[in-house]
Amino acid sequence: MAGVDGGFKARIVHMILSNEAGEALKELADRYNVDIPKLEVGLPKGHAHVAGCYVLDKVTIFVASGEGLTNPFLILHEFYHHLRSVSGRHKGTERYANEFARDYLKEYKKRVV
Repeated sequence: MAGVDGGFKARIVHMILSNEAGEALKELADRYNVDIPKLEVGLPKGHAHVAGCYVLDKVTIFVASGEGLTNPFLILHEFYHHLRSVSGRHKGTERYANEFARDYLKEYKKRVV
């Protein structure tokens, strides 16, 4: 995942905060050379107690409510699951998904504060 500059990361976070999660996912997919995941509000069966999830067989990031569409940590965390899933290395990535999202947020905070 190296090679993604801080300005790009900050812009992605800004896009998500600005209710442009779909566009942010397009740019992320392009940057990481993967298909764009779909984005849906509402959780699939069996995921009632989470803020969001990624479902590989649907290639979809689900968020529990519309508020999740402007939550950069949530969107980036689930995008990481998409990224790892399409690479065939999905297992054991929860901690890394958190780190991926935090790294983007850190770059945003550097430029906003």
